[in-house]
Amino acid sequence: MSDLKSPQNWHPATRMVHGGSIRSQFGEMSEALFLTQGFVYPNMEAAEARFKGQDDGFIYARYGSPTAAMFEQRMCLLEGAEAGRSTASGMAAVTAALMGQLKAGDHIVAAKALFGSCRYVVEELLPRFGIPCTLVNGTDYAGWQSAVRPNTKVFFLESPTNPQLEIIDIRRVADMAHAAGATLVVDNVFATPLLQSPLQLGADCVVYSATKHIDGQGRCLAGIVMGSEEFINTHVHNFLRQTGPSISPFNAWVMLKGLETLSVRVHQQMRSATQIADFLASQSGVARVLYPTRADHPQHEVAMKQMRGGGTIVAFDIKGGKAEAFRFANALSIVKISNNIGDAKSIITHPATTTHQRIGPEARAEIGIGEGLLRLSIGLEDPQDLMADLAAGLAAV
Repeated sequence: MSDLKSPQNWHPATRMVHGGSIRSQFGEMSEALFLTQGFVYPNMEAAEARFKGQDDGFIYARYGSPTAAMFEQRMCLLEGAEAGRSTASGMAAVTAALMGQLKAGDHIVAAKALFGSCRYVVEELLPRFGIPCTLVNGTDYAGWQSAVRPNTKVFFLESPTNPQLEIIDIRRVADMAHAAGATLVVDNVFATPLLQSPLQLGADCVVYSATKHIDGQGRCLAGIVMGSEEFINTHVHNFLRQTGPSISPFNAWVMLKGLETLSVRVHQQMRSATQIADFLASQSGVARVLYPTRADHPQHEVAMKQMRGGGTIVAFDIKGGKAEAFRFANALSIVKISNNIGDAKSIITHPATTTHQRIGPEARAEIGIGEGLLRLSIGLEDPQDLMADLAAGLAAV
């Protein structure tokens, strides 16, 4: 029997409930919320030691807090990472993971199929600082290879992609990155740590918008960057300390509470998503359904190799383009129109006019985001009610 005193021997569901807990002298059951800007030192020598890094105690809430530390430790246990740093949002995590590694004169290779804000960072923000980017088709592995330059330092991708659920072979891209002397950063938000482990597949860094499934109830913003101790200390730790995209203790506490139910929520949402993907595929008003574990998904084999489930998102094309997609969504009663994912409530999004509108029609067409494409994030409602709601939407088309 394994030693249950070590969190490393726990199953994921147990790690999400108990991992990283720090209890005060009062022995509270629920993790304490430490709302403080600074910390008191017992003497001047202790203050000096902490600022020199000789003492692991806390210094200032911008650098870290007990509540944030609990969230980071719990996420690292779940992800299988040596170290992690939490941030104010998912985009703060992405930006820190990239900018913490790069300097003027470096080069980045990224997949074209990225969330709109991620495209902004690699296409517009980094080049302002002398860091050019080459965008490639994520499933064109020869394209990744041919994009490499002598100064390439980072590869960046998300898989499954937002919103068309393209699956990129993470291990294959990681091997190419390392052969080029570069690192691989993976945005794993759609898969969650429960369904895919990029670090075990060779990635050097994994980032999350904890705003999504980890909170799971639409309450707070948060993000996290994870990797080896060396990666975090070298590229992320000081960048976050000095630039200040720190998570608030309250938001970190909300994320801790969200993690306690993450396994229950994601697995139920995934069961419903699998059922709803099959339902949508049988409807005459639907041109195409994309869900990673369906045999007709273009990268089904890769998904089955590197994922432990299809996830909570279904993408599908409504026949008739934007007008019919709008008509369909406007006829829904239970499913809400919004732009989040991973919520307890089911959410429908039209990416071409919301999350990906700023990249333009040409770039959208290039990565398969048509005017009829809808992204459906499955919540915790009864799947029978959701299918009835979707059927009502299709009847309006």
